[in-house]
Amino acid sequence: MTVLRALPVILRTAAAILLPAVAACAGGTAAPTAARPSPASTAARPSPTAIQPPAAAAAGSCQDTYIPSMFYANSDWAQAIDTKPAPRVMLLNVDNGVGSAPVPHFQVLVRQAQAAGITVLGYSSTDYGQRPARSVETEVRQYRAWYGVNGILLDLTQGTPGELSYYRELTGYIRATVPHAVVWLNPGDYPDPSFMSIANVVMVFEGSYAQYVAARVPGWVSQYQPGRFVHVIYATPGSDLASAVRLSRSRRAGYLFVTNLPGSPNPYDAMPSYWPREVAAVTGKC
Repeated sequence: MTVLRALPVILRTAAAILLPAVAACAGGTAAPTAARPSPASTAARPSPTAIQPPAAAAAGSCQDTYIPSMFYANSDWAQAIDTKPAPRVMLLNVDNGVGSAPVPHFQVLVRQAQAAGITVLGYSSTDYGQRPARSVETEVRQYRAWYGVNGILLDLTQGTPGELSYYRELTGYIRATVPHAVVWLNPGDYPDPSFMSIANVVMVFEGSYAQYVAARVPGWVSQYQPGRFVHVIYATPGSDLASAVRLSRSRRAGYLFVTNLPGSPNPYDAMPSYWPREVAAVTGKC
């Protein structure tokens, strides 16, 4: 999900302005590769947004689970899909992107997830705004044609004002290509508030629990519904799970994923060991 530069096979390195983090993304047999985005400036005031979140939770109350499913195993997908209530959103990262050809294994899993009411997002890295837009657009078309995804997560998002036009072009293309597309951006930290005008949801934290405790939240966040923000927290001991969920609510996270797996080599290559407890804690007020 957020943070990183792709390393060999599935690995990203998160570099946040306030919260440096390293997380690898290797997943299973045909493992997906994910990266983490770098931090962004938070100096400017937010501009009004025309984007309506797919689900807006009230601060301190209802939240939804999100799963950065960078694993291959049927058992992990089944555990996620069979969750009650089901996660609101799951990620499909075939091979640090869409891969070179359709993978029947993932086609079946995507259909199963969608049948359970789960929104499935394709994964595409933007390399902090340095990747040619046409390359990202090609992946968007392939994700739609091969897997019928519901939207796209643009990873390694550079959330500074100079890159806004690049991301506005990409998000516009996604919405023109994928019917009723949901667009997530992943800077892994709070971007310039202007980015709120082009995304449905922004991943404003991706890092360890220790970093999460020390993180700071800019004041402009209070001007948006919690459903506009997702937090992803790894290396979280089971004893700190409840505290992480409470803290995320106070920080207006409408979507949340917490895992006990460490940041390296890949915190998303399996489901958290305490997943049932996590679901109960996150969705218990809904």
